[in-house]
Amino acid sequence: MEILTFDQLPKAVSELLEKVSKIENILSQENNIEQDIESPISIQQASAFLNLSISTLYGKVCRREIPVSKQGKRLYFSRSELIEWIKAGRKRTTAEVRSELALVSGRHK
Repeated sequence: MEILTFDQLPKAVSELLEKVSKIENILSQENNIEQDIESPISIQQASAFLNLSISTLYGKVCRREIPVSKQGKRLYFSRSELIEWIKAGRKRTTAEVRSELALVSGRHK
């Protein structure tokens, strides 16, 4: 670490303040993203988020295939619940299936 002289202090403090400001901005953006994930979204926003038509979403809601909240006549979706719903539909790879079969067959011997 470099030793600063008295004349270099103003510049060093200025650089530190700039870096702290950048860190604050990054943390603020991350906090906003977390809040956005938890805030309810409309069917139009869910349609755009999932890249599905609104009529397809209504069908999935009617068949209770997708997580949704209803207040009065309005439907609300949670991004985090939609992300979990997408993850739940993940297909396992052949290697994962074989690995699970090997574990199960090893237990039954």
